[in-house]
Amino acid sequence: MDYVGIDIGSTASKVVVRGGTDKSFVLPTGWSSKETSLTIKDKLKEDGIDVLSEETKVVATGYGRVAVEFADYVITEITCHARGGREIAGNDCAIIDVGGQDTKVIIVQNGMVQDFLMNDKCSAGTGKFLEIMANRLGITLQELFDLAETGEVLSISSLCTVFAESEVINYIGEGRKREDIAAGVVDSVAAKVAQLCRKKNLPPKVILTGGLSGSSYFTKILSDKVGQTVEPTEYGRYAGALGAAFLAEEKSR
Repeated sequence: MDYVGIDIGSTASKVVVRGGTDKSFVLPTGWSSKETSLTIKDKLKEDGIDVLSEETKVVATGYGRVAVEFADYVITEITCHARGGREIAGNDCAIIDVGGQDTKVIIVQNGMVQDFLMNDKCSAGTGKFLEIMANRLGITLQELFDLAETGEVLSISSLCTVFAESEVINYIGEGRKREDIAAGVVDSVAAKVAQLCRKKNLPPKVILTGGLSGSSYFTKILSDKVGQTVEPTEYGRYAGALGAAFLAEEKSR
C-alpha cells in the first residue's frame, strides 16, 4: 500500500508518500489548486503511484484541499499539521506554522490537539508579507534573509501589509541600506508571530514548520521575541503533508 499526503498551500504544494514508496516533493501551487492537484497526480503516476488504485490511499489538506478530487479523505490543516508535528517533535509540543496565507499555533498534548490559534485575517505576519517585501526590494526570499542577517533593524510599525509596504517604499526613497530594510521586514514578521504565540501557554518543546522552518536566523529572532527556544526543522515544510500521509494509513485501517 502507498499512503499519500497532499498539502496544497496558497504558495506551495507539498506531497509525502509513505508505505510501499517513500517520497516527498514540493511544487508551486500556481493560480489553480485543481490544476496543481492534477499535476501532482501525473507526477505520482510517473513514479509508479496510481492515486486511483485500491492500493493507494490519499488524504488532502491545506488551503486547496477541496480541489483534490481523487482524495479518499479531506482533513483540516490543524489536524494534519498536529499529526505531522507529533512525528517531528513528539507527543507534547507546540507547532508554529508560518504559511503563505496564515499563521497557526497548535498545542499538542499526549499526541492530540489540545488548543490552537490561527491568524488568517491579515497577511502581515505570514510568508506572503515577506514575499511582497522581497519583490519590492528586487530580491529573492533567501536573499532577503541573507541581507537581514547583516543589517540593523529599521522599525516597521504598521500592522497592515499595504501600509507597511508604504513604510518600506519611504525607506527606499530615503536611501536607507537594503540590508537594514530587510532586517526590519523579517523582525516585523517575527514580532507578529510572537504576538500570536504569547496568547497561549507554550510547552517546553516548540518547533517551526512551514516555508521558513529551515531558517535558523528566523527561528533565532522568533525565539528571542517569544522568550523560549523555537527549533528550526529540516522536514518542517512537509509537516502538513507528512501528517496527512500518516492519517491516510490510520484511516485505511
